[in-house]
Order: sequence, then structure tokens, then C-alpha cells
Amino acid sequence: MTQLPGLLDTEAIRKDFPILDRQVHDGRKLVYLDNAATSQKPRQVLDALGEYYERYNANVHRGVHVLAEEATALYEGARDKVAEFVNAPSRDEVIFTKNASESLNLVANMLGWADEPYRVDHETEIVITEMEHHSNIVPWQLLAQRTGAKLKWFGLTDDGRLDLSNIDEIITEKTKIVSFVLVSNILGTVNPVEAIVRRAQEVGALVCIDASQAAPHMPLDVQALQADFVAFTGHKMCGPTGIGVLWGRQELLEDLPPFLGGGEMIETVSMSSSTYAPAPHKFEAGTPPIAQAVGLGAAIDYLSAIGMDKILAHEHAITEYAVKRLLEVPDLRIIGPASAEDRGAAISFTLGDIHPHDVGQVLDEQGIAVRVGHHCARPVCLRYGIPATTRASFYLYSTPADIDALVDGLEHVRNFFG
Repeated sequence: MTQLPGLLDTEAIRKDFPILDRQVHDGRKLVYLDNAATSQKPRQVLDALGEYYERYNANVHRGVHVLAEEATALYEGARDKVAEFVNAPSRDEVIFTKNASESLNLVANMLGWADEPYRVDHETEIVITEMEHHSNIVPWQLLAQRTGAKLKWFGLTDDGRLDLSNIDEIITEKTKIVSFVLVSNILGTVNPVEAIVRRAQEVGALVCIDASQAAPHMPLDVQALQADFVAFTGHKMCGPTGIGVLWGRQELLEDLPPFLGGGEMIETVSMSSSTYAPAPHKFEAGTPPIAQAVGLGAAIDYLSAIGMDKILAHEHAITEYAVKRLLEVPDLRIIGPASAEDRGAAISFTLGDIHPHDVGQVLDEQGIAVRVGHHCARPVCLRYGIPATTRASFYLYSTPADIDALVDGLEHVRNFFG
């Protein structure tokens, strides 16, 4: 077995993930390389979900009976865990949503309905990048269409990085919000946060960071990022689906209007008007994703016990090995940085003129799960003149043997298509 410096004890870790023992397609061992889409869940998270439903299931914040109080303690305890995980100054800055897409839509709608000085209107500009997930493009397009604001974006270099050569022309005195991804889900690029945030602060623009591909893989410190909002999702970081997070600066959450109206987010209601509860409840209308928050809290416990710095080192070693092995495959072209430096644990590629969907299907027949398509980042595919890519993405349980299986599988694909 290939040994690499910095690897975690994957043999022990994989025992926590029952799905990794699955066999598919007539007894083939599952090789799961689709972690950028969703990660697998350890027993500790599965057990936490089961225990919640078996022992504590009740609605939160509204009851005085024992189950309601216990459920509330678990739900709010998960908020405490998230706040510590991202080094938030206050637990009240942590808002639970159903996913990162809802978190980003929340920010866009708040700014569309806000009063000055935050309001986005026909005299202002919104800045994004060409490498964004659709979840960080479409909400801003909708806001621009609704308000008349001008939407601008940073382009991409040939090697899959942001072109910041014209940063002063893109981010101007008219810019109200700059929203960009920390780690690209298709290119794997880790973006230069400091330079973008510094320019945004020079002109007084707010900064929103999509950390969906960062939170699962590296230490995330919202104070160090100096952003105004940070969004991520639970299902990519060993947590359940149906739970996302928006972190926002306290003073902004106090000043900005709510996105959804309903129960729990109110202070008082009459037939003529309403007043709102303080953040975070101001932004959590209705019954929240209680069990999912509990599961996310268990996932954070699991990841923190291993150590995010150790997870980052493991994935760097795996990604470095994967880049090296993939570049040995004839006709394979990596879309994005062809280096393990300054990149995340997702690698997109094309294989000659074989369509990525065909690549993915043949790999699946060998038990190898990868992602194919434009990965909700179609502008990237248009930029590089390709219809789609095959994407392999890694996590704390990925091994060099997984990479070897992928490379062997790609040789089979090449032979299959002649």
C-alpha cells in the first residue's frame, strides 16, 4: 500500500462510516470519490439522529414540557458548537438554514429589502466571480433584475484562478456587496480572500463568502476572514442533509430585515404590524431543522476530535498524490490548477474526446463513484470550452488506494472507448 506523509489513520476512520463497506455492481468494492457533492456520515452522526428521534423529539422554544426543553437544549447546543467551530464572536451570529443556497439567498434578499446604507438598488453594483456555484450566481442575478443593480464579475485565468488584474475596476465606490467562493467546487481553486476583502473594505462594500467547500476540509475562522457573511452546508461535512449555516456580523443582523416571516421570528404581532425577535431567531421562521442541527453538532464533534488541521494535511497529501497519478493518464486534462498547492480536494478533468458522462458511467460499473456534468458551475465550462467534466473529490477517509483505483478505472475507460 502506498504510504504518504501526513495521512490520517484511514483504516480506523473508515470503520466509522458503514456505507464505505458497501459492495456494488456484483461485489465490487465501493470507491467513493464524490465528496464535494455530499460526504458520507459516521456512525456518531447516525446515532445522534436516531437518539434524537427516539428520546427527545419535540418542537423547540415553545413548550414547557420536558421533551421540548431537552430538544431546545440540543438545538441551541448545536448553535454553540457551530459558533466555536468557526470562531464566531457570538453564538447569536449563527443562523440555521436548510443549506448554503438558502443562506446565500437570505443575504441577497436582506440587501434587496434593506434601508440605507445597505440597500442594493439601481445605483449600486454587485460583484461575484466566474467560478461561482449557481447558488452564488442566481440569487444575485435575481436581485439585480429586481432592483436594477449592475452585476459584475471577476473572470478566470487559463490555469483556473481568479483574474484580479482589474480589481479596482470591478470593485468600485458603487459596489455594495462582493460575494465569492472560498474554494471552488469545480476547479478546486483556493481564492485569495485577503486581497478581495481589502479592496471591498476600501470602498465600503460588504463581503459574503461561500465556504461550502472549505468548512469540511480546513480550519474556518470567520474573524480571520474579515467577511461580513459566511455560508456553508452540513451535508458536505459529515452532517445530515437539510441543514445549512449563515454566519453574519451581529450589527448587520440587527439592522437588516428578515427574509422569511412566520412563527418564532416575531416579538409581537397584531393585525396591523409586527416586530421581530433578535437575531438569530429573527431569521429562523417556523419549525427549524431540529434533528438536522443536532446531527450537524455531532458532525462538528467528530471532525473537531480528529482536528481540522490534520484533515487539511491529509487531504493535501491525497490531492498531491492524485494530481501526480492523474497526470500520468494519457489525454487527461485537469481543469483548474494542475498543482496541489493552493487547491482544495476536488479535481475536475476531461479525458480526450470521451464525454464525461461516459467516463462516469464506465467508472461506476467498476464501483468508482465520481461526479460528472458542469457541477452547478456552467460558466466555468463555457470559459474553458468544454461541455462538462468528470470530478473526483476526496475527504478524510480517502486513501491512496482510492486514487490508484481511479487511475486504473480511467485506463479501463480508455481501453473501452478504443
